[in-house]
Amino acid sequence: MQSEILDQEGYTSVAVTDAPVREIFPGIRVRPLWQGASGAHANVLEMDPGTSWPDRDVHEPGPEEVYVVAGTFNDGARDYPPGTFLHAPAGSWHVPATTTGCTLFVFYPEG
Repeated sequence: MQSEILDQEGYTSVAVTDAPVREIFPGIRVRPLWQGASGAHANVLEMDPGTSWPDRDVHEPGPEEVYVVAGTFNDGARDYPPGTFLHAPAGSWHVPATTTGCTLFVFYPEG
């Protein structure tokens, strides 16, 4: 049965530590986990303590969904502790920042 599950087309798994890492801003790294044929994709974002996006993070072409895995995430307006889920609709924006450092699971359902 296990091999039947793993042999299903499109069934994917990846350990975060095995995902390639790319620094997108000083102290802010992204680890791509998955990308679908439609452009949907999932990443882990790691932010060191005291880091922030240099400008607005605008959600285009579609929404962004964030789950705070560890640390405290700030969207430019308030702090979100681990276990928080955020949905940002297409066209909305925030300025990601953290004083403590944080790890986020970020999903883009529409690319």
